[in-house]
Amino acid sequence: MRFRKQSTIVAGLSMLALGAVGPAGAQAYPKGAVNLITGGAAGGPLDIVARRVVAQPLQEAWGQPVVVLNQVGVGGMIASNTVARSAPDGRNLLLETTAFVINPTLHAATIPFDTLRDFAFVTQLVSLHVALVTNAAAPYSTVGELIAYAKARPGKLTYASPIIGSASHLAGEMFNIEAGVDIMHVPYKGSPAATLDLVAGRVDTMFNALSASKPLVDQGKLKILALAAGTRTADIKDYPLIADRLPGFDVTSFLGLMARGGTPRPVIDKIQRDLVQAMNKPDIRALLDKMGMTVVGSTPDAFDAYARVEVAKWGKVIKASNIKPN
Repeated sequence: MRFRKQSTIVAGLSMLALGAVGPAGAQAYPKGAVNLITGGAAGGPLDIVARRVVAQPLQEAWGQPVVVLNQVGVGGMIASNTVARSAPDGRNLLLETTAFVINPTLHAATIPFDTLRDFAFVTQLVSLHVALVTNAAAPYSTVGELIAYAKARPGKLTYASPIIGSASHLAGEMFNIEAGVDIMHVPYKGSPAATLDLVAGRVDTMFNALSASKPLVDQGKLKILALAAGTRTADIKDYPLIADRLPGFDVTSFLGLMARGGTPRPVIDKIQRDLVQAMNKPDIRALLDKMGMTVVGSTPDAFDAYARVEVAKWGKVIKASNIKPN
């Protein structure tokens, strides 16, 4: 009987402790510095978003330091592992890219955490449109023409990607599967080298960010066959979609914010709310628009659901294509 009473008291104290991290506790968050950890290199696009869009506005809103830590390597897994091993208190946040939902399958044998269990999804900050581009002199100008051309020449056409296992690489393999074609993958060490060879005609096609491709299209060096988004939105209303020819084809890149799994929901909600408010400021939206990024600002539940769909989608492509990491 005494044990039962003690257990009841302990349980009651635990509930009181959890209650302290309710709405009132969330309002007090954060007490002290917050680390924003990213796998992006200093000075790169991910780092710019980390500093200008996330850290600076949240530091101003919270009156506490938000320190950006660049932990580059293994497709973002070094940064992710730091957060996965941290305390679930919201003091260590992770800003990552589409690689985050590719890694669970691509690096299944070595990944040191469970992507869907060990993280709390805060918000998808932005999406980035992906375009299927080709050399301006290519003898095809639509997805249908490319498919017909490739089917008549199996194994003869090539597509570039910045690295094995990247979203660009997997998009190319998804296209092969869905279109029933055999376009050979040519991996490069980064997007600039791949784009240079595409412009020169040394490779035939590439899935690349719309924002990175459009200047070269405007210069007459590349042409866009279609965008890879699954649905047409106002910002891309003038472009054809691959999904028009291959229903269900949907590839977009994203930047998202995560915390350690088990972080109290009121804290997650506060971070999401304060960040979305910051992203809707005119100067922040203008910066993101200039970088070719569309503000999403999803709820934690919506981002969690989106991440689960993406993990499953890319897992199927990786397994069907037998893709192995470098």
